[in-house]
Amino acid sequence: MFDSVNHNNMFDDILKSFGLNVAEYEIQAFGSGLINHTYKVSGNGGAYILQQINTAVFKTPEYIANNLALVKDYLNKIAPGYLFVAPLKTTNGEFMVKSADGQFYRLFPFIKGSHTVNFLQDKKQAFEAAVQFGRFTHLLNDFDIDQLKYTLSDFHNLKLRFDQFKTASQNAEPAKLEQAATQIKEVYNHFEILQTYNQLVTNNEIPLRAIHHDTKINNVLFDDNQNALCLVDLDTVMPGYYLSDVGDMMRTYLSPANEEEKDLDKIHIREDFFRAIYKGYMTEMGDILTETEKQLFIFSGKLMIYMQGLRFLTDFLNDDIYYGAQYPSHNLTRAKNQFKLLFEYVNTEHIFKQLIGSVNREFLSAANQK
Repeated sequence: MFDSVNHNNMFDDILKSFGLNVAEYEIQAFGSGLINHTYKVSGNGGAYILQQINTAVFKTPEYIANNLALVKDYLNKIAPGYLFVAPLKTTNGEFMVKSADGQFYRLFPFIKGSHTVNFLQDKKQAFEAAVQFGRFTHLLNDFDIDQLKYTLSDFHNLKLRFDQFKTASQNAEPAKLEQAATQIKEVYNHFEILQTYNQLVTNNEIPLRAIHHDTKINNVLFDDNQNALCLVDLDTVMPGYYLSDVGDMMRTYLSPANEEEKDLDKIHIREDFFRAIYKGYMTEMGDILTETEKQLFIFSGKLMIYMQGLRFLTDFLNDDIYYGAQYPSHNLTRAKNQFKLLFEYVNTEHIFKQLIGSVNREFLSAANQK
């Protein structure tokens, strides 16, 4: 997890902006994130997380600072005990510092006794994470989301992703179209997912909420007893449909094999993990979600798995210009992985409905005993 980083004038100036003397701290590369460069800064004065914002992805980093400042102020007022890991201010009162080479950095407190999880092995972790993501949106239920900036426009816009796929299909080399023929067929086999999404958006059938937008398990900090402490990587906090948060938990928690797995036989659904996600999220959001939103809980997984498969396939057809590729046909393999996951998910839908009914009966029984 850690690799030492040589001190240089860049870190001198950055840490000085936060009132820290670089000579008193050790700086190490930290974590496994793919978007931002992250470092742990530790010394006698305490420990911090220093992060460089990837401006190739986040074109307007000031939007991130704006959103986190607003959310922090709101949560401090309505839930002062809630652990919200917001960036620290510089000596000039700013939430970010711009380095000499034009990069943006921010500093966070390091949460002692915490660790991240890259691979979910315990359904308790799934439950705890779902509670945390649900609690975050619950606490912001009365927050004016019109104040929030869109740090990534159209991040989970399925219509846009489908249009990008169509353009890529029209421009792709014949050899690539032939290689991807089965996956292209899968896109159209599940076309009803896009139709349902378009109907929801066009008719405003569900509300926009303040959500995290990136609910992978390594965006939750745990203690040594596998209790979730708080959420991290809040750059994508912005208005969205709750389907994004729940759906990406489904996409990344349910199978023991992640999206990089080449052996598709290893992809299957852990039904007890679905139950844990549903129970954890609905513990916080059950009284908040509309009836229409509740009916779409299972759909959320189909939405996000389909969207990610579509994005990987599009990138393959576009010669890997977005995700890059570590080996030939890497993004096609990723797309195959996601469409296999979607197949398994759809085939388990009848069991999901039974599990939802079981948990709802538990909730009702507990409420009647109060």
